[in-house]
Amino acid sequence: MSVLELKGVTAGYGHAAAVRDLDLSVKAGEVVALLGPNGAGKTTVLRTAVGLLQPTSGEVRVFGRRLGRRVEKNARAGVVLVPDTRAIFHQLTVRENLSLARRRGDLDIDAVLDRLPRLAPLVNRRVGLLSGGEQQMLALAKALLARPRVLLVDELSLGLAPLAVQELLPIVRALADEAWTGVLLVEQHVDLALATADRAVVLHHGRTALSGTAAELRADREAVRKAYFGDHEEDELVLAEDGAPLHA
Repeated sequence: MSVLELKGVTAGYGHAAAVRDLDLSVKAGEVVALLGPNGAGKTTVLRTAVGLLQPTSGEVRVFGRRLGRRVEKNARAGVVLVPDTRAIFHQLTVRENLSLARRRGDLDIDAVLDRLPRLAPLVNRRVGLLSGGEQQMLALAKALLARPRVLLVDELSLGLAPLAVQELLPIVRALADEAWTGVLLVEQHVDLALATADRAVVLHHGRTALSGTAAELRADREAVRKAYFGDHEEDELVLAEDGAPLHA
């Protein structure tokens, strides 16, 4: 069963379409990696899938129903976004951040911390004193509070060392496996994303340039490179959205 479906979606900002006629689906318990170069439209897809942007054509469906226009209502229905900005308060403690984010019906804070044992000893520490990886773990913890049925993750690895990413991505994988959550993962580290995901979609100029199982894309790196760059000849080393090196 698809928990998230984008059908013929075109969306963007003002008169500029960042995503064009996109079809994409995520099943319960599945992790789909959304890959592509800077400006490919990946963040636009997530913002549209959570209701922050309204498509100019096409539709977004969650559990077979058309997505609502209110982000708060969509969140209560289980559609949760982890933004690349992290959206955390640096002057507050970890527990205070989680308490502010928690709504009626959400998981208990301690239940979420059980999933994130590295974060648990830091509950009384001010967030500004945490490492980048720990702050990103807190952003993920805030999302887990809401018992997400569809989790949208935008650049979990933004500004982090690969070792920190290797600690975070298994948490996302476990959520899909254990809670049957559908995950749409935008990620700059292609190899790590494909090692985590079941399927992957590569966007280029807002359109699907390549899709397949993660195993298929891992086995054909040349196809992935061509999907990133189209017909242009480029070096293997490309720049991710935050300027960090990305090997396609």
